[in-house]
Amino acid sequence: MAPSAHRPPAAGRPPLGLRERKKLKTRAAIRRALYRLVADQGYEATTIEQIAAAAEVSPSTVSRYFATKEDIVLTDEYHAVMEDMLRRRPAGEPPLESLRFVVAHAVRTLLEEDPDGMCLRARLLVEVPAVRARSAETTAETSLLLSRVLAERTGRDAGDLEVRVFTAAVMAALREVTLHWAERGRRDDLAALLDRALDTLGDGLSL
Repeated sequence: MAPSAHRPPAAGRPPLGLRERKKLKTRAAIRRALYRLVADQGYEATTIEQIAAAAEVSPSTVSRYFATKEDIVLTDEYHAVMEDMLRRRPAGEPPLESLRFVVAHAVRTLLEEDPDGMCLRARLLVEVPAVRARSAETTAETSLLLSRVLAERTGRDAGDLEVRVFTAAVMAALREVTLHWAERGRRDDLAALLDRALDTLGDGLSL
């Protein structure tokens, strides 16, 4: 997923308190600082100290919110919302359609709320090996989170291998679609590409 300036509202969740809102505001400021610096001088030349200065926080604050510079690019507040949304999908809905809805909704929302951040993330995913490597880790983390919810919905064990493989395949499809989109200059409709990829998972690859 792409950086999001705030956590989208989720049904059943209480309103965010002042402390949580301040945390989200700080995270958003750090991301915006990274965007500006990378646009001016490139990713490799941008340091945590520069990001902190541009965001008007201390380097330790940046490190407290984001373990690595790559996490500033890749981490967003949408994972908990995706989890909630998956839990609320209609009972009996095919697992692929449930995940399609959740992932597609996240992509559309992030494109609408932060198109510049989405484009930057996609570009860095292609250009910077460290970002791509960390992306594989964060994708796996999100996949595991969603697989546990999907296991509950299907009455399976939380560690069920088939559920983990299935969910990982969907999340890997999203990652590959994002790479494809970036490699082609972000000219295509990302949501349409995602639909194509998930159709391939459902139908198989014709030879």
